[in-house]
Amino acid sequence: LHLEDEHGAFFLKGRRSTLERFFTEQVEEDSDENESKPPKKPFLLLYHGQSAEFDVIFKPTLAQRLEGKIRVLVGDVYSNKTLIELVGEGHEDEFTLDGLEEDTEERNANSSLKKDIIDAVRVNHIQFGDCPVGKPCRRTFTITNHTHWKVMRFEWEADAPFQFSPKVGHLHPGCAKNIKVTLKSDVPATFRRHLVKCKVARINFEVPQREVQDWDDRMCVVTWEDTTRKDPAAKWPKKEKVVETVPEPAYTVEEESSQEAEVYLSAVVAYAQFKLNTIMVQLKDTLPFQTRTATFTMQNTGKVALEYTWIQFADSEPVNKPYSTALMC
Repeated sequence: LHLEDEHGAFFLKGRRSTLERFFTEQVEEDSDENESKPPKKPFLLLYHGQSAEFDVIFKPTLAQRLEGKIRVLVGDVYSNKTLIELVGEGHEDEFTLDGLEEDTEERNANSSLKKDIIDAVRVNHIQFGDCPVGKPCRRTFTITNHTHWKVMRFEWEADAPFQFSPKVGHLHPGCAKNIKVTLKSDVPATFRRHLVKCKVARINFEVPQREVQDWDDRMCVVTWEDTTRKDPAAKWPKKEKVVETVPEPAYTVEEESSQEAEVYLSAVVAYAQFKLNTIMVQLKDTLPFQTRTATFTMQNTGKVALEYTWIQFADSEPVNKPYSTALMC
């Protein structure tokens, strides 16, 4: 395998099982003739049905799009049928969204060798998968501030049925926050690469930064206040719980610092559909202390998993321990 990389950003590493299949030419120690010959490169010997695994590592030193190639040398000739193209994009951002997924549709569309330019796959996708109607489905990722001195403010532009928590918040230098995305729809729906944008900007506070605590819209203050309602039997007034959101600290946005991050959301919200043809299981006569088994079939014809619970009744009374599981499509 020959790696062609002009900038030295790609690395090829064989896994442990692959290293066991590397060989070098046998050279006799007492041979004077072979001492002047340069050692040959190790080669990989694969017998019929055997395979080898490699890790391709991308470690960019520049904030730009980089390309490389892996050519396969079979014997002494480069194979024209085997050419692996490497594409990576180095970036140096003040903030990043971590813990997201690859968009498989975008990857398949951009990986065609027939295109003149192959784009690097962006990891900015959340796949909820199949979600039941009326039940919340949650995913979590992280937003990180990579600056050393600046505070950043973020705000998600998301509407129902997607909810981001926190939706608005501050990120102090070098800090990160977990963002929880909740999908809850009361009607069947399909979302394919639903775009949600996040506005991010550097901000300055009106007071010294060290005096400002971390803030986001989840933070609140709980107090107990006296109510006007009185209980004749009580010697003191009733208390009422009051929850107030902590106000956002005063700030100003730095000029030309606003940026936008994009996240794509995909999900299928549907009902589970249950099908059971058998309503009675008739067991044959069974002698004491012997076991007889009968089977029946239940099906989930819907698009999402069906959760169900068996409750065994004996003499018209339910048994204390129900059996629960899920039936996939």
